[in-house]
Amino acid sequence: MSQRTHHTSVVAAALAVTVTGAAISGVTSAQAAASGCRVSYTVGSQWGGGFSASVAVTNLGDALTGWTLRWSFTAGQAVTQAWNAVTTQSGSAVTAVNAGWNANLATNGTATFGFNGSWNNSTNPVPGSFTLNGVACTGTTTPGPTSSPSVTPSSTPQTPPQRTVRAYWLRPTDVAYDQRYVDGIASVMREAQRYYRQELGRTFTLNDPVVEVVNGDHPRSWYENTPNGNECYWWVVFNMQQELLRKLSLRAPDSRWINVGEISAEAPCSGGGGGGGWVILSGHDADGAAGINGPMNRWYGGMVHELGHAFGLPDSSSTDGTPMSASFYNYPNTHFSQAQKDRILAGPYGSFLS
Repeated sequence: MSQRTHHTSVVAAALAVTVTGAAISGVTSAQAAASGCRVSYTVGSQWGGGFSASVAVTNLGDALTGWTLRWSFTAGQAVTQAWNAVTTQSGSAVTAVNAGWNANLATNGTATFGFNGSWNNSTNPVPGSFTLNGVACTGTTTPGPTSSPSVTPSSTPQTPPQRTVRAYWLRPTDVAYDQRYVDGIASVMREAQRYYRQELGRTFTLNDPVVEVVNGDHPRSWYENTPNGNECYWWVVFNMQQELLRKLSLRAPDSRWINVGEISAEAPCSGGGGGGGWVILSGHDADGAAGINGPMNRWYGGMVHELGHAFGLPDSSSTDGTPMSASFYNYPNTHFSQAQKDRILAGPYGSFLS
């Protein structure tokens, strides 16, 4: 996909106005998916310093085309090797993502995987809770509501702390789950966080998890071809944003969080932008974050640029060495001016920075 430039400040300003209206359209006919899951976790054997376990996750809700199971250990255990799933661990938190061949999980379907781990030779308790694609596995099913802005998102089990930056990857129904997108967007957000601290001496807080995966209601072509906004540049990202607004009870602008949405969908005319506490980006930015669309410095710089709009900065009037101009392509060799720093700190989201 092409590496499009981001729109000028005129369009960024239009974004802040247009997305405000998006919050009240296309809501009453929404139908959210039913969700629910059950997990069986069994320690098969233990030995000095090690153990093996098997995990069976049963999907009680609507069929899934990709799944992520999360849990936390409570006694210092660590996964050392896994099969039939791809696992990662950060501190006590473990994430298991489907293998390529077992991504589809039908209603009442079960996926099983196993792993070897290390333990303290003293206690090896079973994790107390699990989530499947962000939904708590309680052994019961939560039906999807027939309408409304009060939809409980399938990827967010609890409301994140306010005055933080939330990032989302919206995955259309015909796009396979790919951990590269989750990890890549998270890496871009962390680099932008580091850059803002470097430039301002303070920075924003990211949520945990950094990226919330939102399963879309439509195939990729729907987001690309359904008109929304005054030009096709905005269709994909406005369609994504409206769905995020509805599913996660967000606002535009939103005084509680700065919201960053990326979607794996893109038409030849698609683009993205930022403004009013929002960044909304289409497929080429998502691909770039995943490491499959050119050098990473371009995507780091692009996120710094769009977050600048989210914090209230306009585009520069010329290529002036700041990330609010085309100089963001030279990232990290670009720096905010003192006037831009002052405007961010005095702006509506300056208090988000610490």
